[in-house]
Formats: sequence, C-alpha cells, structure tokens
Amino acid sequence: MDEWEEQETATSGTCALTSDTSTGGTQGDFWNSDHGEFQGGRGGRGRGRGGFKNSFFSGAEDGANDGDGQNNTAERSSFSRRGGRGRGRGFGRTDHSDFDANEEDGDNKNVSRGRRGGSYSQGGEQGGRGGFGGGYRGKDEEVFAQGHGDTPAENADASDRPRVTYVPPPPSEDEESIFSHYESGVNFDKYDEILVDVSGTNPPPAIMTFDEAALCESLKRNVSKSGYVKPTPVQKHGIPIISAGRDLMACAQTGSGKTAAFLLPILQQLMADGAAASCFSEMQEPDAIIVAPTRELINQIYLEARKFAYGTCVRPVVVYGGVSTGHQIRDLLRGCNVLCGTPGRLLDMIGRGKVGLTKVRYLVLDEADRMLDMGFEPDMRRLVASPGMPSKENRQTLMFSATFPEDIQRLAADFLKTDYLFLAVGIVGGACSDVEQTFVQVTKFAKRDQLIDLLKSTGSERTMVFVETKRQADFIATILCQEKFPTTSIHGDREQWQREQALGDFRSGKCSVLVATSVGARGLDIPDVQFVVNFDLPNNIDEYVHRIGRTGRCGNTGRAVSFYDPGADSELARSLVTILSKAQQEVPSWLEESAFSGHSPSGFNPPRKHFASTDLRKGPQGGFFQDGSVTSQLAAQTAADDEEWE
Repeated sequence: MDEWEEQETATSGTCALTSDTSTGGTQGDFWNSDHGEFQGGRGGRGRGRGGFKNSFFSGAEDGANDGDGQNNTAERSSFSRRGGRGRGRGFGRTDHSDFDANEEDGDNKNVSRGRRGGSYSQGGEQGGRGGFGGGYRGKDEEVFAQGHGDTPAENADASDRPRVTYVPPPPSEDEESIFSHYESGVNFDKYDEILVDVSGTNPPPAIMTFDEAALCESLKRNVSKSGYVKPTPVQKHGIPIISAGRDLMACAQTGSGKTAAFLLPILQQLMADGAAASCFSEMQEPDAIIVAPTRELINQIYLEARKFAYGTCVRPVVVYGGVSTGHQIRDLLRGCNVLCGTPGRLLDMIGRGKVGLTKVRYLVLDEADRMLDMGFEPDMRRLVASPGMPSKENRQTLMFSATFPEDIQRLAADFLKTDYLFLAVGIVGGACSDVEQTFVQVTKFAKRDQLIDLLKSTGSERTMVFVETKRQADFIATILCQEKFPTTSIHGDREQWQREQALGDFRSGKCSVLVATSVGARGLDIPDVQFVVNFDLPNNIDEYVHRIGRTGRCGNTGRAVSFYDPGADSELARSLVTILSKAQQEVPSWLEESAFSGHSPSGFNPPRKHFASTDLRKGPQGGFFQDGSVTSQLAAQTAADDEEWE
C-alpha cells in the first residue's frame, strides 16, 4: 500500500511527548518515524503556541488547507502546550490562500502566521528561525517548499487548521446535468459587431461556424448538446490559431466563451492523435495542463473539459487545495490526459512524483494576468522549470484573460515563443456593454443601510455583493441574514466544503445573495446573476471589470451598482469615468468632478481605445479584423477616443 493510502486509511495516531514544550529556552527534541522526522528549531520572539496541529505546507496556493502531504502518524496528533520565550517547539507556517500571499483581502496582505519554533526536515537538518528548512518531508519525499522565514509573533493568533480530509461529492454522471446550460441573451448577436485585433505574423484566417473548425464527430455532438450554435469572436479567432500550433495571448471580455476557445482545439488534437488515458502508471503524464488562480474557477474549467470530452477516450482530472490529497491522487491514477489545477496543488503533485511533464504539449494559463501577478509568478516559473517540462519552443503556451496590462505582457513574453499571436477582442463601448452601471456616492459608515435599501428594492434577484476583506464578507453576510435576506459568503478563509456549499446554495437559488471577496471575481460563470453590488470598490480598474462581468454574460443583460466613497475611492475616479464613457452610459456629475479635481491623482489607468488591452509589441499602426460591418463606427469614434481624459 502506498504511503499516501496509509495516510488516508489510518486511524488517528498519537505521538508521545518526550519533553515539556513549556520549558523556555530549550532546544526541541527529535522525533523520528517511518515516514518523516521532526526537529525543533529556534522560535520567534514573544509567546506562541508550541508544536504543530495537523497542518503542513502543500504548495503556494493551498497553505493550511492543503496540509495533507505524505507524513507519519504524528501528523494526526496535536501539540498545544504553550511555549516559553525564546526557543520552543513549533513550526513557522506561511498561510497561502487561493490568491497566494497577496490575496484580495486587506486584512491579510502577505500574512505569514508564525508558530514559534521548529522546522521540518529529514536527517536532522535545521531550518531558519521559526521557518521551514525546505518544508516538511516524508520518507523518500523531495524537498518541495523552500525559504519561508519567520514571522511576527502578533500574527500567531490564528489557530492551525486540522488536516484536510474533505472529499467533494462526485460530479453528476447524468447526461442532462452534464450538458445543462443557460440560454444566450438578447444581445448575443451583438458579438458579431465587436472589433477584433489579431497582431503578430501570419495569423490563420478566422472561422465563422463550428463546422469550419473541423471537429471530430464526438466533439461536434458535445458542442451541439452544450447549446453552442455559432462561435463567439474569441472562438472564431482563437480556435484556428490554437489548431495551427501557434502560441496565443488572448484578451476578451468576461462571459465571451474563452474556455471553449482553448478546450475545443486541444481536445480535437488529442482525439486526432489517439490519446487515451491509462490507469497502469504510478506517474501520469498529461498532454495538457491548465492552470487557474482559484479553486472554484479551475473546477469550473474541469467541468467544461469533462463535458466536451464526454463519450471519448480523453480523461480530464482536476486537483486543487482544500480537498484530500489521497482522494485526488487516486482519481489522478485512473488516467489523465488533461490536468486542471491550481498552482500549489499542481506543483505538489509534481513534487510527489505523481505527475510527469515530459509529454506536455499544451500549457494553458486562464486569468493569466492574475497568474503572472499577485505572487503567482514564482510558481509559474517553477512549473515551467520543473524537470521534464518541455521548453517553450517545444510546447504550445496559451494565455487567456479579460485584461492584460502592459507589465503583465512583458512577463508573459518569457513563457511564450517569440512569434506568439495577440488576440484582442474589443468591448462594445466599455467594460461590458450588457451591464448597466450605476454609481452611488456614499460614505463608509452609510454603506450598510444603503445596501439593505437596495436589496429590498431588487426583491429576489440573484445578487453578488463584493467586499474588500474576508472579515467584511462574513460581517455583511451576517447582517443581511438578520435582515431576512437569504445570504451566504465565499472567501479564502472558508473551508473548501463551505465554499462549495455556498456556491451550490447560490446557484440553486436557496440563497439569493452571495457576499464575496475577489476570490469570486474571476471567471465564475453562475447562471442568472442579475445584479452585482460593489460594496467596496476595488483598488484597480481591471478588478472592477472582472467583478461586473459576473452579470451580463453570454449576451444577457445585467446591472451593477457601485458604492463610491470619496474618501477612499478617488484614485479610481478617472478610470471609472473612462469606463462609463466608453459604455455610452451616464457619468454622474459628482464623479466627473472628482475625476478632474485637483485632489484626484494624476497617475491613473489610461483610456483603453477600442480594446480592453492591446499588444505591447504593436506600433502606432495595427490591423483590425472585424466580424461585422462596423468600419464607419470605428472612424467616427476614433477622434473622440483619442482625446485623453487629462
């Protein structure tokens, strides 16, 4: 039986304490077992709880939720005696959530929760002060996490979480459930009028129908069952680009079909090459790896891949934090052609020797701007530098997002071939033309009453409320429940089963209001979200675009209301005026005044012309590809758009 299987099936073990951890200034004793060793190290200053509580580092994105690595029976026990000043047993833990150390929350920016003391090592290696000496390492397990130092004692007040044993319910095997979808909206045909800019050398011609994509019969059938009638602009151009073997950086508005744009050509090529999942190998070698920043998004991508691969020999698998590692390994070893994962758990599986990279042909980064920012860039560089990973010249790298700032494009170029193509799908008028954007000027302490009044006026419409911090999310959800609004919340501190239950309650309509931090702003495709409320505005315009993109998807209409606090949001004013003007929506006079007053900072996000982002490599001249006859509109708009807001 493998070590990871023993870990999952063993009953809770115990570990005898050989000396009193409350003794200050003493070096921790040494534990040794079949699976790993523990050695005490120097503790941080101040008081902190000694020992460890069933939680180990398992990758950058997973943190405490992923602490179910290969380990000994001592992992199941917990030590909670209080250590003295100076040295003591413990372990310094860096808590990474789904958005890594720099997650969305203002109350948890780059927080490393230190437990005074020890480090985990094998063979008696001692780590730095209160940090990791190469991470916890079980028997025959490679050092995986390096270099996390000690942390302030004041951050040690958060309790360690128990070892993760959560196993999510299996997805439905019912064909009707697999292919369930919501209908495209009244504005779906407007997609044909959206400007498309493809830059780079020799781009292949766009397709106009799915028949032109030369999909195999199984894929055609699954596309039809999914309710896809004609491709969206990002699909018209993205599918032939990927089928031609070109690297791609694609920028398209939220809800425009980016996931299908990369899944369909990848699955088509794998089926054409006769790829089939094998369950006879202890190391799975997938042909495609898809990475996304949040658990909810990567699970959504996996379900889409599973839908399109239905009835074929191609088997997608998903791995992400907050779920039992043993469960995911067992699923992985049943065979895997397409591996979907969040960065930490994916790197963990590679480090365990359960995933090999030598056969990788496709590397896909969804929400790529986030994957190359917010602390994820080192993980991405570790992934592409992992043993066996083909070089960028020998694999196809695809990046998709609704926004691609210039600094992210510079980073992305390191992962792409030099002749990559940049696909920019224009946004009709603004951030999302199908979303009615409204702003309410309100002070910080009046927001709560304003939100309650707003929800009373909307009735039972499905509503997402975005806040800045995890603490605020729970607080607002509690307040709304007290006001008799069926409300749930989702953020990085909730256990995975709680997050999945919250999304399930929101999707099913059991809860009509979902309060979320930025963990819910990226990529989540929830049917019939009619209303988005920015209780707290984000600190950058790109995040605003992603948030309001949770409504008005697939040609449906939606509404977004944002609470603007003059004391906190003035830096965003000019960018908001630009977004509203591009969308041909009313700009409140007070917002315009704030944008152009002397108090508003001069540095701000510049107007975006016709596209959410443009190719950094392009000069002043660029070729535009249009799906509809909008040339005259373009000429008429150019002069007005060239006027800078300064």
